[in-house]
Amino acid sequence: MEYSPPPFFKTGPTPLARLLIFSLLSLALLFADARFKYLETLRKSVSVIIYPLQRVANAPASIAHRAGEFFVTHSALRADNARLARQNIENAVLLQQLKSLQAENTHLRELLDARKRVEVKSTLAEVLYAARDPFTRKIIIDKGVQHDILPGQPVIDHIGVIGQVTRVYPWLSEVTLITDKGQVVPVQSLRNGLRAVLAGTGNDGVLELKFIPLNTDFQNGDRLVTSGIDGVYPPGLPVAEVTNVERNAAYLFARITCKPLAGVNNHGQILVVGQERNLPERPAEETRPERVKKGKRGG
Repeated sequence: MEYSPPPFFKTGPTPLARLLIFSLLSLALLFADARFKYLETLRKSVSVIIYPLQRVANAPASIAHRAGEFFVTHSALRADNARLARQNIENAVLLQQLKSLQAENTHLRELLDARKRVEVKSTLAEVLYAARDPFTRKIIIDKGVQHDILPGQPVIDHIGVIGQVTRVYPWLSEVTLITDKGQVVPVQSLRNGLRAVLAGTGNDGVLELKFIPLNTDFQNGDRLVTSGIDGVYPPGLPVAEVTNVERNAAYLFARITCKPLAGVNNHGQILVVGQERNLPERPAEETRPERVKKGKRGG
């Protein structure tokens, strides 16, 4: 059996009628609002009333969004700080390399100027390392027999003489610095033209003029250059400066110490100077015939 409620429980219009009524009411309100702006004030009032509710309803999402932004921003800042710190270190390394390259470039330019000043052939070489013996003042360069390097060739930088090639290998050479004990360079004073022999002492930065009489006119500040009389060093290359002159009547010779002008331990590039000129051979010493001593005859 089909069941249906009693007639007295039915209240209001049917659903279809309510749909039509509310649709017509919505159209009328839309027309009135669009035409006469009747609901503008009401809309503003309602928006003011419900704004706190909107904020409260939106608070969890806003808090979660801000928290996410905080952690993301913090992580991004840490990453940026790490990146900037790494970049700062890399830039510092590049800056140091740039300064080194600038100094090397300046040094090479000065070497080229030195090459122009020297009227003989010269070869640019790079210092590889120092000799193993701590009691010697020697360096190893990257040029050897294959580069036409010969023993005895002088070695200079952009200022002056730093040493002499003493041993040559196929691709390397050994250079003995002028500060090495036993290394000597014939020099001449620029002030008065006096010639002398400058010897190394084994100590960095200290040279000494050997066998100088007490009355010889050497003074503090005198510049010493190569004299060229040995046929090895070209004349006029700066070598040292007189720093101290001691004259003691108790000794036969004055004690004159000097400091090298060139950077014997400062540079990575040097010039190996070729032989200045082909000097004629020294004349052979005359050999005197030995006198035959006549022995006394015994009676």
